[in-house]
Formats: sequence, structure tokens, C-alpha cells
Amino acid sequence: MPEEITIKIAGEAGQGTQTIGEAMYKLYKKAGLNIFANVDFMSRIRGGNNFFQIRVSEEPVFTLRKLSDITIALDKASLEIHKKGMAKDGIFIIDSKNFGITDKDETFFDVPFYDMAKKTGGSELFVNSVAFGILASITGVKLDYVSGVLKYIFADKGEEIIKKNLESAKAGYDLAFENFKDRRFAMREFKEKKELLLNGNYAMALGIIRAGCKFYSAYPMSPSTSIMENIAYFSKAFNVVVEQAEDEIAAINMVIGAACTGVRSMCATSGGGFALMAEGLSLAGMFEAPVVVGVAQRPGPATGFPTRTEQAELNFVIHAGHGEFARIVYAPGTVEQAFYLAVKAFNMAEKFQIPVLIMTDQHLADSFRNVEFFDLTKAKVERSIISKRDSENVENYIRYKQTDSGISPMAVPSWIKDCIWMDSDEHTQEGHITEDADIRVKMVEKRFYKKMALISKEIEAPFSYKLEVAEIVLIGFGSTYGAMKEACDYLTDKKIGFVHLCQVWPFPTDALAAILKGKDKIISVENNAGAQLASLIRKETGIEIKKSILKFDGRPFDLDFLVERIGEVNF
Repeated sequence: MPEEITIKIAGEAGQGTQTIGEAMYKLYKKAGLNIFANVDFMSRIRGGNNFFQIRVSEEPVFTLRKLSDITIALDKASLEIHKKGMAKDGIFIIDSKNFGITDKDETFFDVPFYDMAKKTGGSELFVNSVAFGILASITGVKLDYVSGVLKYIFADKGEEIIKKNLESAKAGYDLAFENFKDRRFAMREFKEKKELLLNGNYAMALGIIRAGCKFYSAYPMSPSTSIMENIAYFSKAFNVVVEQAEDEIAAINMVIGAACTGVRSMCATSGGGFALMAEGLSLAGMFEAPVVVGVAQRPGPATGFPTRTEQAELNFVIHAGHGEFARIVYAPGTVEQAFYLAVKAFNMAEKFQIPVLIMTDQHLADSFRNVEFFDLTKAKVERSIISKRDSENVENYIRYKQTDSGISPMAVPSWIKDCIWMDSDEHTQEGHITEDADIRVKMVEKRFYKKMALISKEIEAPFSYKLEVAEIVLIGFGSTYGAMKEACDYLTDKKIGFVHLCQVWPFPTDALAAILKGKDKIISVENNAGAQLASLIRKETGIEIKKSILKFDGRPFDLDFLVERIGEVNF
């Protein structure tokens, strides 16, 4: 029995590859296995080739593999497109009759799944369930698990639809069991673990809700959209107002307005939408408004690859907005970090009255992995505004009062007796417009120097792995975490470790310099063309990283790609 396999379900956009994929990762979780799953899809409703890839393993997995052991092709085009991505001894599950293929190939497991779908379900639409049953049988999963997963997925479709899907899946399962005698893809089963099965955006949405966010506004823009969708799903249960704005400018301005009233508020978008938010970000800096902004990266410039992944906005996010003001930028690399850093983002935004940005990317946003239940004791909500009880005793409230720390008192406007003035112009402590030079200097020092000095004391430390013995060090941020970790474990013939940054601003200068002390063979691993992290490290620490492994084709790093590229690096 294999310790792991990779399965790919491929077809034309609109054929439901993601539906089968969702069923598969739920199935293998039920069988007690570990999964890493990702969808690769075109930015069109029909046409083009989409595929869902799932890696199933006895051990925890954090990234994809390059080659697939089993590929199910829902159309003829998928056969040609994915032939080069098949592993040695891999198979293609095809419908030669439907595809018009007469040449037999030893890699084919030929199944008339379109005819089976029409026979059992009455429509070709049920081909997904037939394929699901076939895959479950070949990989050795119990039919009972198949039924349970389908009943869950189609629970709201009615008994007749559930029945047809179950019959279609059983037909596929039985056919494969009788005709595919080779058990080389059959996985061991284990007791189902009490775990969550989440992607990065779902985890972030849960973190946002946990943090006490009560207002979320956004304009739909992939790959950030599912954050809003997930929050909207839970909005009634947790009393969150979700507003789909007419554009990104409106979204951030509404969020700023809500934040200034003491409501924990957030918006999220992708690079193009964030470009529109840049002026609003500066307004948040001037207002000292505690807002959280999500930036889910995808390839640019302009529209670029709307449904694919990249990490090319590191410099943009750190420096976005006109003028100088304090900010924090987080870059989670795992599903767990997406949850915990979302909570921390709100706590820090309110504590320092600043905008906090969370950088993610399509790969982390849309990749599923099973994780342990979150420890809510490590995700505490920390409020920093004046409480309602204390507000009753506030006299002569000064919103932008000069303090030694640079942090002014912040109250809910309706809870205090005094009026509050706010303006996008430079202003006095009271919030009145001014052009006084001395006041200007004091306010910039307050918003920028003093706050940054305090924030720099609470930087998330870089995570390091196997650095004690490492001769080669990989370094990255965001979703490269998984590929770097597995590469270090895979390359047993090399002394190799990695460093991951989940906070990129304020930069962890001292901590990183200490970690990298004495290391001269360093490789940055980045989903961009400009080695932006390597440049930032040189600027902030003086450490020059001379080697980089860069990927900017819109696809994420996988274990095999990274291992191959590491082998090509010469120091």
C-alpha cells in the first residue's frame, strides 16, 4: 500500500471538477488520512481546462506534488493536457467511447462513465458521482464513506437528487471494484481524527469573526471573495453586518467610518482593488482608524491572471498610500496562521489605532488542508477602546491627544458627552484643521515615529526549521511555507533548513539577523519575478541574498519543483 498518492480531476470549465474535488477531500478525511488539495481553474465560465488536485497521505502534508498517480479526464482535451503530468505507473481514467478514442493505451482505465451517468441518474450531469465512486474504489475507501459524503454534499438538494447521486456513485464503485484488480493505489484507512478541513480564506474568515469583527465590506474580487462569502454565511449567528460595496473605494471608506465609531471592521480585495484603496488607506492613517485590510494576491499587472497565484505585491502593500504613517503587514503561510493572525490583526489595529494589512495569495486562500482545532486561548480578543462604563466619566475628551506613547484615548462617540472632530487635513489634538508647522511635526511624530517604536516591540518572530545544522537556508513569506518545509524534510542528503516570515512590516530586522548569523548559503523562495523579499532583507538587515528561486507563471510552488531548483543552485 502506498504511503501517499496524488489524484487529479480534470475537465472543461463548468464540468464540476471542483464538486468531485470537494467530495474527495471530505472522503479521505473520513478515512483518517491527511490531505492537501488545490483547485486550478480558468477565469471563464465555460471553455478552458480546470483541474482539482488532491494529495492524500498517511502523514501531514503541506504542499502539492508535481505528478499525479491517478488522473480522471472528464473530456478528451484533458487527456492531452495532463499526459505530461502523470507519474510513473500512473493511470488515466477515461471514457474512450465518449471521447472518440480508438487507440488503447496501457495507462488507460477505460470506463463508460457518461453512459453510466445517464443510465443511473438520467443525465450526464451525474458523471461526477460516477467518477467519485470509481476513485473511491480504486483507492480502497469503503462504499459507506462514499454514501455518507454524498448525503452531506447534496443534503439541500432533495431526496430524489441524493438517491440518483448515490446510485451513480455505487455503479462507478462496483465497476471499478470488479474490473480494476490492481490494488497499488489502495490507501490504508485510519480512525477519523477530530480535525478541521479548511482553506486559508475559510480559516481567515473564522479568525475575523473570532476577533469580534462586526462590519465587513468588500467588492468581490478573486481570490479574496470567499472571505466575504464565509463571513456572510455566519453573519446572522454572530451579528456581523456584511456590505457588498459598489467598488473598493466605497468598501474601505465604509470600513473606516465604522472603525471610527468603535466597531471592529474589515475589508479585503486583491491587488487591483487595493490600488483603488490606497487613498483610503492614507485616510485611515490620518484618522488613526483601527481598520484591517486583506490583500489576496494574484498575478498582475492590471487584470493579469485573475484566478491564479503570485507574491508580487510585497513592496506595494508595505509602501501603499501617500504620506508616512504606521502600519503592520502580516503574511500568513499556513491555514493556522491565517486564523491566528486575523485575530491578532484586529487586536493590534485597535491597540495602536492603525491600519493592519493581511497579505495572502490564491494558493493559500484556496488550498484545503486538515488541521487541528484552533486553540481559542491563543486567540483572545483584546479591546483597547474606552469601555462604556468608563465613558460616563470622561470629561474634555480629546480624540488626538498628544501622549508620550503616541496612542490617544479612543471612545465610542455616542458613549461620551463631548463632540468629536475628524478631518483628512492635518489637525490639532482636538481634530480641527491646522497648517501650523509645529503641530504638524508633533502629529507626524505621533502617528509615525512613536507608534512604530511601540509596534516594533511586538513583531511576530520569524519561524525557523532545522537551522541548527543547516548549511543551506531557504527563506520565504506567505504560502511558500509548505513547499520549503517539505523540501527540507525530503532532501535528506543535504543539510538544509528554512526561515519563514509571517510578518513583513515592521520588518523583524534584529530577529532575522540573529537567526541568519553565520549563514552564507541563503536562497529566497518567492512567487514573483523581482526577488522582492531578498531586496527587502538587504535593505533592512544589510544581508545580501545572492540566490533566489523565483516562480511567476501563476502557479504555486510544489515539492518537486522546489527540490529540482535547489539542486540547480551553485554557491
